[in-house]
Amino acid sequence: MAAVQGGLVDAVEKKDIKTEPSEDSGGNNNANDGRLLSPPPGSSASAPGGNKPPAGAPEDQQTLLAVLQFLRKNNLAESVEILRREAGLPEDALDLKAGDSAGAEDASSLLSRVTVSSSAAAQAPTKAVEDQPDVNVVLSAYSQQGDPALYGVYYSGLKRFIESVLDCHRAELSQVFYPLFVHMYLELVYNNHENEAKVFFEKFSGDQECYYEDDLRVLSSLTKKEHMRGNETLLDFRTSKFVLRISRDSYQLLKRHLQERQNNQIWNIIQEHLYIDIFDGMPRSKSQIDAMSGSLAGEAKREANKAKVYYGLLKEPEIELPLDDEDEEAENEEGKPKKKKPKKDSMGSKSKKQDPNAPSQTRIPLPELKDSDKLDKIMYMKEATKRIRLGPDNLPSICFYSFLNAYQGLTAVDFTDDSSLIAGGFADSTVRVWSVTPKKLRKVKSAADLNLIDKESDDVLERIMDEKTASESKILYGHSGPVYGISFSPDRNYLLTCSEDGTIRLWSLQTFTCLVGYKGHNYPVWDTQFSPHGYYFISGGHDRVARLWATDHYQPLRMFSGHLADITSTRFHPNSNYVVTGSSDRTIRLWDVLTGNCVRIFTGHKGPIHALAFSPNGKFLASGATDGRVLLWDIGHGLMIGELKGHTDTIYSLKFSRDGEILASGSMDNTVRLWDATKAFDDLETDDFTAATGHIHLQDNSQELLLGTYMSKSTPVIHLHFTRRNLLLAAGAYNP
Repeated sequence: MAAVQGGLVDAVEKKDIKTEPSEDSGGNNNANDGRLLSPPPGSSASAPGGNKPPAGAPEDQQTLLAVLQFLRKNNLAESVEILRREAGLPEDALDLKAGDSAGAEDASSLLSRVTVSSSAAAQAPTKAVEDQPDVNVVLSAYSQQGDPALYGVYYSGLKRFIESVLDCHRAELSQVFYPLFVHMYLELVYNNHENEAKVFFEKFSGDQECYYEDDLRVLSSLTKKEHMRGNETLLDFRTSKFVLRISRDSYQLLKRHLQERQNNQIWNIIQEHLYIDIFDGMPRSKSQIDAMSGSLAGEAKREANKAKVYYGLLKEPEIELPLDDEDEEAENEEGKPKKKKPKKDSMGSKSKKQDPNAPSQTRIPLPELKDSDKLDKIMYMKEATKRIRLGPDNLPSICFYSFLNAYQGLTAVDFTDDSSLIAGGFADSTVRVWSVTPKKLRKVKSAADLNLIDKESDDVLERIMDEKTASESKILYGHSGPVYGISFSPDRNYLLTCSEDGTIRLWSLQTFTCLVGYKGHNYPVWDTQFSPHGYYFISGGHDRVARLWATDHYQPLRMFSGHLADITSTRFHPNSNYVVTGSSDRTIRLWDVLTGNCVRIFTGHKGPIHALAFSPNGKFLASGATDGRVLLWDIGHGLMIGELKGHTDTIYSLKFSRDGEILASGSMDNTVRLWDATKAFDDLETDDFTAATGHIHLQDNSQELLLGTYMSKSTPVIHLHFTRRNLLLAAGAYNP
């Protein structure tokens, strides 16, 4: 299995390097490829396929020759011929004579410049933190000089035009304000027009949407060219094209206006830094646009959410459920339903039919079930027969675990699936594990003592435990910084923790010692989680790259790169074939574990995302952020389908009940809220999803879906967990 995974990793990494630049260079009906936005009269840019001057300026001609030479060197004769004809060059233009060394030198230096800048632009987002890229290359886009006094005039002119258009177009075209404002300001700063930049910022920063406040605060601190060097935020703005989704009619209006005014400054920024995703149909309303905007790089391109996602559940292994002694004793009438019930409700028989939306069982290698896993499955199935059916008229009981006197600073909590253990990560770098049941925590005996045990006895698993070490809690030492993420393995044998020290540690719950330290992240790791099937785990942190690991590999199997800021939350899909990551760039990305590709990008949150939860059937995703909103997403169609408003502070934990009828959310506002998930998902009209525009109108029905609000005295809720019988457990540290 290791060999298979290793091979896959190499293939994916090579593939990623090849495909990264293509994302930046357009390829849709968008503003960057020059096909739709023809340059305004009087501008010097020449659109491909427009008037064909015979490569007028010597500089243009040299660049063309450099590109043609590169194509010829790589035996792309057909492309050479097409480009030569397109540019109107004579046939012998490429036959540089030996004596013409200056020309050859020029061509090669130009070529190196072209390749350097494109590769830097492609790699900057991922390398930005690990080793600063050549910032001069990144900033060179701002070197074009325009009259600094006219920047405000241009922006005001466009603003007046957009405010004068019909209401239906105004909301869509207003999206252009923010990216234009940012790039015009940075251009002024880069060209040392500090006073003009300051005036421009003060005059127009108040016009921007409230959800860009944090970004504008960072931007306002960049007042000199020196400040721009090595600034992460700037690299984000520069290297990722801001995506705007605009209807064709609104887009034509903007194009016509810019062409008539010969507004080159704004024109160049749109060409260079914006990706306009055009759709046919009615323009979107202000509320529809607001619902989807707010991320660092605009909305997701529609094509980013078109890939097929196998969101169905894997077929459960068939395990016979043995009858309890209680069931045999119960000879009365109630005995019959008891015997039938396991067959009806048990997970084994529920998933016997293969879900058409499920991946194949062998799509990714999964660990085989051990005997202990089968016993655990049987226990789970027995518990499932006694599970409470939840609903609006039957809400769960909530048991709150308050950590008192947690002066070490509680930073992360997790429960085992069977709710028998609870673990906490603390800011003093310790990890503590408690037993929630009367059964105490014991270590395995020493090797010398184990040799004396009769290995054939029935109770060998009991005999290997050392009664002298029994206690209600254990403390694990090893990290050298605050512990930010914690996760139990499904079989309860291991515990994962991640820390500010950049490592992820795997601890044994038999010996309460650290087995492995996984080193791959160079910066703090904010979250980690085990796969529902064990063996694999995911981590994400400040370096903006999520990593997929296997417990028996020192190196990550996959690296998921694409976020523009810290990855703050990570979760596995119930079928283990996908992972989801939430980030400070206010986007959520779904990644395919097999290929390493990003198959969904969700935008809509107005702050960093701290909570993610998949519905038990794998079809839906819930997300919570610092904006206090819970957003619901349909994974198959790649669309936002609901918004739950009510919390007044960061949402730190989300959890669906075992059958998915209730969604619980826990927040820093010291409340747990319960939402009617069944109603939220059943009210959807699937016809809405087939609309070519790719957006639907969200109902503002939070109050109808809110089933209850439960306040703690003064305890922020940082973790939620439904037991196998649907009792809700919550945890947090009391804040006196």
